[in-house]
Amino acid sequence: MSGATWFIAGTDTGVGKTRVTAGLLAAAREAGLKAAGMKPVAAGAERRDGRLVSEDALAIAAASGQSTLYDDLNPFCLIEPISPHIAANRANIQIDIDKIVECARRLALAHELLLIEGAGGWYTPLGAEESMANVAQALAAPVVLVVGMRLGCLNHARLTCEAIEWSGCRLAGWIASGVDPQFAATEENLATLAALLGAPPLGMLPFERDSARDALHLREALLRLRSAREREIT
Repeated sequence: MSGATWFIAGTDTGVGKTRVTAGLLAAAREAGLKAAGMKPVAAGAERRDGRLVSEDALAIAAASGQSTLYDDLNPFCLIEPISPHIAANRANIQIDIDKIVECARRLALAHELLLIEGAGGWYTPLGAEESMANVAQALAAPVVLVVGMRLGCLNHARLTCEAIEWSGCRLAGWIASGVDPQFAATEENLATLAALLGAPPLGMLPFERDSARDALHLREALLRLRSAREREIT
């Protein structure tokens, strides 16, 4: 893939992957980059103009300003908001990882930056034997982990990082995502995560959502990711 590409993973479902992906894309757009996002698998869709669409995929496209065929933006759109492998089975659909990779390559060739958002957690099943981990492996893109800041995040983050490493993928960094307004000891938990994961967060989104501020919060994260990639290339 010619464009800089990252896979956006999460410690679980509902941790803010789409919000982080959209925020990074908005920051890239403000920086003048031709950027695109992709949601390969989305479970929980609605019908618009005679076709199924995912709110997450549409949010990604809106943040980047990309003009992408919907079938490339979201190759597998499943109507039921349940585990993708169950939703696909009920819809008589087989999720094809090769097709996902083909779509990603087309988008990467046409853009300077591509962000690919996973579904659920690292091992979210896509079929009898395959999971989101297999998608990340096939894409061979470095991983940005979104850690939902809530009770249990320390365990979930550490387990996910170990799973990413075991899968043969490279963790490029992690981003903290505020998902629980009542979460206690945020600073202490951030410090513990930095120690457990071997690095501080690339960025952090507060619980309060604001798309403009999200882009501002994640501008530094994008710069650090791009700088790290440039060092790898040279």
